[in-house]
Amino acid sequence: MIYYGFYDSPLGKLTIVSNGEKITNLFLTTEKFDSFRSGKTCLFDHEKRCNVLQNAIRQLHEYFHEGRKEFDLPLELIGTDFQKRIWDKLRDIPFGKVCSYQDIAIGIGQKNAVRAIGQANKANKLPILIPCHRVIGKNKKLTGYAGTKTELKAILLTHEKVLFQE
Repeated sequence: MIYYGFYDSPLGKLTIVSNGEKITNLFLTTEKFDSFRSGKTCLFDHEKRCNVLQNAIRQLHEYFHEGRKEFDLPLELIGTDFQKRIWDKLRDIPFGKVCSYQDIAIGIGQKNAVRAIGQANKANKLPILIPCHRVIGKNKKLTGYAGTKTELKAILLTHEKVLFQE
């Protein structure tokens, strides 16, 4: 069964999805969620019975309003071994810090994998929870986020008090 709930964030309405045990997706736009759920049986958690989902909503609220800097949620990561390796690296970037795609490539011992790292970021189904917003260009400029939504990346980095160039 697939459960979902909403959280009204400074970015807009976020949709969080769970399989009942783990968080599987976090959608930054309702359009992407609508496309995801097409043909699936998804239950809106209006009775607040899915504990992991309610915990995710609570932790997102704490992140945006109460100073939470890390998430402690069971996440379902579906991707290639390379993508999972990159997502693990992203989780090592602390709140309020950024690094470049090049930094990550060097960090995994594949200095020429910058584009592949960008693609792994793009494939991240758990933005914010796996903080791909903390990866910026080596010139400190914002690069793509959720496709072309760099304004969302700017909101998140501003929330974390990170300096960057637009």
